[in-house]
Amino acid sequence: MGSFGRRRPARSRASEPDDAGRDTAQDPPADPVSAARTVCLNLLTTRARTRSELSGDLTRRGFDDDVIRGVLDRLVEVGLVDDADFAEQWVTSRHRHQGLGRRALADELRRKGVDQETAGVALAEIDRDDERARASELVARRMPSMARLETAVAARRLVGMLARKGYAGGLAHDVVREALAVRDAGVEELLGAPSDVED
Repeated sequence: MGSFGRRRPARSRASEPDDAGRDTAQDPPADPVSAARTVCLNLLTTRARTRSELSGDLTRRGFDDDVIRGVLDRLVEVGLVDDADFAEQWVTSRHRHQGLGRRALADELRRKGVDQETAGVALAEIDRDDERARASELVARRMPSMARLETAVAARRLVGMLARKGYAGGLAHDVVREALAVRDAGVEELLGAPSDVED
């Protein structure tokens, strides 16, 4: 048969020169500013982020401080990064959907690098009445599962639940005390009702 039909070893495409005669396996690294900007834009497509969050991510990826500062300054300038807007949206969403109190929200904003003044402005949107109303909703939602528990046990569990969600102790105790008073009054009323069964 000779060599007819015998296939020559394929050359690796990674080492083949491109149209300009340059070896593609030896391409120089991308411009760091452009690369850092791309990382930030990709992260921002999934959700809004604080300047601190983006800075931390870029640092972990090995970008220089000057590059990080320049890229983030530009993103702030064009409005793609706005810690005040982030804090406002975060507080509204987490309070409404997760039922978090001011203390828990303040902790979350601090971990995300929002400064105390900016966080304070956002948290001021939730006043004590709002917080009390949300705590009452959380307790009311849990109350059916407390039906068979003694008052002291139910109170401890409900106050603990509110504490984990960042509600102050005084507010939590007040809300739970009121809810259990209503529950226990209803139980007493049922127990005190005359029986339909004759002796």
